[in-house]
Amino acid sequence: MAKGWSRIGSRFADFYRSLSPDDLWVPPRLRNREWMFMPWGDRPTDRHRSFSDKQSLHTYLTQRFPHSCFHSTAYYDDPSQRTMADKGWRGADLIFDLDGDHLHGISYTDFPALMHSIQEQAWSLWNDYLEPEFGFKREYAQFTFSGHRGFHIHLRDPSLFHLDTNARREIVTYIRGVGLEVSSTKTYDTGWSRRLDEGVERVSNMLSATSRKEPGAPTLHGLVEQAKTQNHPVSSNSVKELIKRASSEDHIERLKADRSKAVFGDTGTKLFWALVRANSSVSVIGGETDENVTVDVKRVIRHLGSLHGKSGLRVTEIPFDRLDPDGSNPFDALREAVVFAGPEDKKVRILVDDVRAIINQRELEGGSGDEFTVDEGMAMFLQLKGWGELSG
Repeated sequence: MAKGWSRIGSRFADFYRSLSPDDLWVPPRLRNREWMFMPWGDRPTDRHRSFSDKQSLHTYLTQRFPHSCFHSTAYYDDPSQRTMADKGWRGADLIFDLDGDHLHGISYTDFPALMHSIQEQAWSLWNDYLEPEFGFKREYAQFTFSGHRGFHIHLRDPSLFHLDTNARREIVTYIRGVGLEVSSTKTYDTGWSRRLDEGVERVSNMLSATSRKEPGAPTLHGLVEQAKTQNHPVSSNSVKELIKRASSEDHIERLKADRSKAVFGDTGTKLFWALVRANSSVSVIGGETDENVTVDVKRVIRHLGSLHGKSGLRVTEIPFDRLDPDGSNPFDALREAVVFAGPEDKKVRILVDDVRAIINQRELEGGSGDEFTVDEGMAMFLQLKGWGELSG
């Protein structure tokens, strides 16, 4: 919990009190949702809550002004019951949670780069998989910024409500590419077929960069971890051997022409394709992120419109036509999800190295010990992230 949380909590209270009940967004089937709230300080999580209308939810938010707010993805007969068995499960939305904490090659302290990359992943997930491959309909989809370092895709198609855990896991497994037979995809015009061809060159370049120890190249350990996301047996020695074998210039075209060829030997080729799948999937669905949000039919998800206690930013809906970060009018979370601003009169001291942040179009770059004068939104962001503290 950030230092000075009581003052920040009071500003959260000001925000919720500035809203009327009608300003609140509530999920469909409100009465059937369980709610969970994280308080400030060391108090325990408050869950098994239910609300009958916006007024009762508004009263809770203005009186308790929680650190974070969640509601269930599931629908229950009686969501206020203390045990899952007694709640009476009736179905659940299908949710995809993309978390930027797990992106390869991007520093967690470079927040704008992280946000752009995770938004690219959200766009790719829908545009390359969920709509074309699974036929999910946009009319049932809602896209949101989580308020911190993630994006959520909510699917509320009634035909999907009763998908069980196994069916939901199959969707994630396909997106991750785990167990995907690379040679068979050549006969189908699928997103995976195209992505594998692109991935061959990408991974080849990665291996070459690692071999030459170029700045920003994946480390040996990083390559091992990537292969593990595909449930592939791997060791540092096997990766070293693959790097050595991958120095040949003609293997890219040979693999694109015939994916069944053991260009790097049987073991090396299987490892190579594991790396291709890991780097061609939506990486934050690729075994490292909260795939349990998709698989678990009794999960909770952040409430749209609430404030995130690790950033001070608002959970915000994204119009679909602005989801593409490279489109003509992309959604900008670091501007549009900012609630607190004001004059630049807050003095902050940076506590960690290599921080880069943008809040309200104000960019800040610095390292441990640097001091800046910023507005309330930036000061709150840095404090809640644990990257800065008030210095005056």
